[in-house]
Amino acid sequence: MLTKEEFAINAKSGKIMTRKCTKCGHHHLVTTYFCQNCGNKGFVNDIVEGKGSIVTYTIITVPPDGYEEYVPYAWVVMKIDNSELRISGFMAGIKSPADLPLGTRARVTGYDQRGIIIEKQ
Repeated sequence: MLTKEEFAINAKSGKIMTRKCTKCGHHHLVTTYFCQNCGNKGFVNDIVEGKGSIVTYTIITVPPDGYEEYVPYAWVVMKIDNSELRISGFMAGIKSPADLPLGTRARVTGYDQRGIIIEKQ
């Protein structure tokens, strides 16, 4: 079973730790009991490259408590290359949609109190 610490260690090195179905190879980001693709109940831990394309995001200009020093920033959803896996994370310095067109190439660069850190490639 994956732990938060294992996930964080891998994210800090640009990798995403997943659960991979032993029958069809479909990747899952979170703990699952059956494969969403084929229904199989067998999984193995797998590590994939944390690279992909931005599919959607929200620009934050009025931050929640504790995040004032980071604004403006975007909370982004990135589709991981060669999979249907999508992850969400923090991207600093995004002021307007012109700063982050959909499809922008990005990569995981870390993990901290904000969660997964994603940067443009």
